[in-house]
Amino acid sequence: MIGRLSPFLAALLVSFAAIAQAAPWYKWRSKLNGKETCQQVSPGEGWEKVSGPLKSDCKTAY
Repeated sequence: MIGRLSPFLAALLVSFAAIAQAAPWYKWRSKLNGKETCQQVSPGEGWEKVSGPLKSDCKTAY
């Protein structure tokens, strides 16, 4: 039974990977010194979200 389902499960996993999208990027600013960074998740406490979601990794946003 498992052997018969293996090709189906493999095809299913590949199809999910094909439709997956990259996570959005956000611009973050430090509350301590005003430094800005671009990351997909919060760098931690002490940072505030400035803009986003952005389509790129912020290299073209500056």
